[in-house]
Amino acid sequence: MAVLGFRIARIPPRGWIAFGHDIFMAAASFPLALYLRMGDDIWSKPFGVMAVANAFFVVEAGAIFFFIGLYRGIWRYASINDLLAITKAVTAAIAVFVVAMFIWVRLEDFPRSLFFIQWFLLIGMLGGPRFIHRIIKDRRMPPLSVEGEDRRIPILLAGAGDEAELFIRGLAQTEQPEYKVVGLLAERRNRVGQFIRGVEILGSVDQLAEVTDRLDGSSDQPRRVVLTRHAMDGAVVRRLLAETDRQGMVLARLPRVTDFQDGAGDKLTLRPIAVEDLLGRPQTPLDRDAMAALIRGRRVLVTGAGGSIGSELARQICKLDPAELVLLEQSEFALYEIDLELSQRFSHVPRRAILGDVRDDVQIRRIFAAQKPEFVFHAAALKHVPLVEANPLEGLITNAVGTLTVARCARAADVVAMVLISTDKAVNPTNVMGASKRLAEIACQAMDLESLNTSGTRFVTVRFGNVLGSTGSVVPLFERQLAAGGPLTVTHPDMTRYFMTIREAVELVLSASALGVRRDADGRIFVLDMGEPVKIVDLARQMIRLAGLIPDRDVEIAFTGLRPGEKLFEEIFHGDEAPVPTDQPGVLLATPRVQPLDRLESAFADLDKGCRDGDARAASAIVADLVPEFTGTFDGTWLASVDSDPDPDIKPGQLKAQQA
Repeated sequence: MAVLGFRIARIPPRGWIAFGHDIFMAAASFPLALYLRMGDDIWSKPFGVMAVANAFFVVEAGAIFFFIGLYRGIWRYASINDLLAITKAVTAAIAVFVVAMFIWVRLEDFPRSLFFIQWFLLIGMLGGPRFIHRIIKDRRMPPLSVEGEDRRIPILLAGAGDEAELFIRGLAQTEQPEYKVVGLLAERRNRVGQFIRGVEILGSVDQLAEVTDRLDGSSDQPRRVVLTRHAMDGAVVRRLLAETDRQGMVLARLPRVTDFQDGAGDKLTLRPIAVEDLLGRPQTPLDRDAMAALIRGRRVLVTGAGGSIGSELARQICKLDPAELVLLEQSEFALYEIDLELSQRFSHVPRRAILGDVRDDVQIRRIFAAQKPEFVFHAAALKHVPLVEANPLEGLITNAVGTLTVARCARAADVVAMVLISTDKAVNPTNVMGASKRLAEIACQAMDLESLNTSGTRFVTVRFGNVLGSTGSVVPLFERQLAAGGPLTVTHPDMTRYFMTIREAVELVLSASALGVRRDADGRIFVLDMGEPVKIVDLARQMIRLAGLIPDRDVEIAFTGLRPGEKLFEEIFHGDEAPVPTDQPGVLLATPRVQPLDRLESAFADLDKGCRDGDARAASAIVADLVPEFTGTFDGTWLASVDSDPDPDIKPGQLKAQQA
């Protein structure tokens, strides 16, 4: 009875109407099947036996239909799954009926084909009304305005897959649809001419201009192009944006399934195109099992946990069920924000929020001794090129010496692995930030090669380019400049950069980390595939178009000249770092360029002393020795404002850079 009560409570009020319908159909199916089989000879059968048999069938079929759960669905959304459920229920009911009649009368009064006829008949009698109801609902007349005109906005869908089909179906089920799909654009030309729910695929995504020319002047002339697939190649999206902009149309995209809105009702809302859509690449398949095995049940420490990369690392690590997450951050506000967010989203994950500085050797040793991390992600760094160029000693002591400090503590604590987050600016660096990150790479590579001989801590270095939307990156700057009415400032018309989203970068960092803990990585640097570099000026123009404005007319683009330490083109591999593929798509290995660890230990000790003493000339000499490819002006432009005999009382941060 408890089970029966549970089922009754689950059935909505309209479900009882459907139940009554099915009971009636079950009662009618037996005599109708008997008549179809025997015709007028039906009256020769014993009425009492047939009546009892029919009554038994109605009762047992009703019970089976009830407990299989046919009445928790909605007829308006009847689907193949509902038809399969009906088939299963009818099959079970007929099977029970046949067995019962055999036990009762040995089937002596029943034609053998009767049950097959009843099976087909009852499936149609139950499923037919459901699908007729849906057809009536889905094919309602379009709403008419007061003037009798169709006010829906004609749109083209770019992408002819499942998402497009769902959107067209959703429009058909909307009381007053705002949009009318006049055609589809497929990503493959061999699909042109086919139909999806009555809407024709008029061309490929590369034939937008031809399709719109054919529809020009008709009532179906499109006013918007809507992306249906969220993993669409960024180059395709950029071409569509340029073409829609040329034709005065708007480019939008469908909301993701997870883009829920409170009180959205029946209205289907399109989303504006984001910069991430323009730079998108095909989704890289990730070994999520290996990533989960890397983190699950382990104590994980993230340095720089309040930064863009560090905070996203913390979020994704929480999803992999660590035993404990330790957040290390120098900025009180940044640490407060990420700790508060994690407490709300991942309250089940034990965590510690620690204010600390990776440059403080004593403090870092104390933290490692107390927290006993098993895995370390080192994301703490000073990354803004102009600021580090103006404060080079601060950049060196944080990015280079701080990395070695964390690495030593990781080795002393016998952690499984430490992962260094590096940057493409470390390749042939022209600025102090890049040189400092190259020093960090050299230190981790040397320590990793040493660990191969001792089976100790692994040191994994992951290198990638600009992270889209991170603090201080060009996209937030352009957004602020757009909000102010412009101009958008670009340093040089030929400047290019590699971009990827924060989420994509961190997922590949975790994936590369799983590869790096294996014994065959031997100090190599994992380089994330960044796709094709993007011209910054093109990015600026695209962002202006996304705002519904016209570049160079509504919003100006101003060229300000290269800043100290900047270069036009970034690289992800040095000439001596021959790339090697890995098992993980999207991740390559750079052949190591290493130096003996004992030499590095001595050089970093001198670098630490020089930075803390404010001895820029000594620090510069060490950088030039360890990173000979560094082409910056650390000992020229910057030292122009420093006496040749530095004052020992001068501390890092007090000296100012001489701007070129």
